[in-house]
Formats: sequence, C-alpha cells, structure tokens
Amino acid sequence: MSDRVEVEIIGFEDSSCGPFPCDETRTCELEACAPTEMLLAAFEALRKRMQELYGDRVVLKLTLLDNGIPGYIETIIEEHHPPLPIVLVNGNVTPLGRMSVPLLRNEVEKHLREEK
Repeated sequence: MSDRVEVEIIGFEDSSCGPFPCDETRTCELEACAPTEMLLAAFEALRKRMQELYGDRVVLKLTLLDNGIPGYIETIIEEHHPPLPIVLVNGNVTPLGRMSVPLLRNEVEKHLREEK
C-alpha cells in the first residue's frame, strides 16, 4: 500500500479560498495568502505548508474550472453539490468548505493511518 495522499482543490481562478473573510485569527493557519482570500494564493500557501508537514507523502493538485468542467467533476457536483472550493482527498469529496490547514490535516491523517 502506498503511504501517499492526493489532495485536489477545485475552483475558479478568481474565486475565494472559502466562504469566510480573512481576519486576524487566521483559523485556517495560512498566513502567506492573507488578506487576498484568493484561491491561487491560498492554494500555494497550503501546498507549501502541507509540504512542510508531510513532505512527499501528501501531493496537492489544483484544478481550475475556468476553461470547462471535467466529466468527473460534473459527476461530483451532480451527486454531492459541494461548495467551492471543492476538496478531494484520494478522489473522494471531503466536505471542508474552505482551504484550512487544521481541517485538511485531520483528513490527511485519517488516510495515512488507514494505509499503515
């Protein structure tokens, strides 16, 4: 079994990283993207933080919907109606609703434990 977890963040280039505005508490634990609240900046900050925490064990992928929606994402939207950004962990919809290190860390840890 592999001990790698793939996280895919799905959204639009000009969309925000979640439904809540940035504030001084930074409950998402992402400092580098504040206060832009933009998906691209938040993704890069999240990618760097997850790299620090997990190294090569966690791989982040960004899928932008600006030029069309891939079929597998259409299916996910039809079945689950997830909020943007959509977060997939190992291909499964993960109802985080925003980009957040603590929330994503909990999901990643579940997958890493399962695979041991």
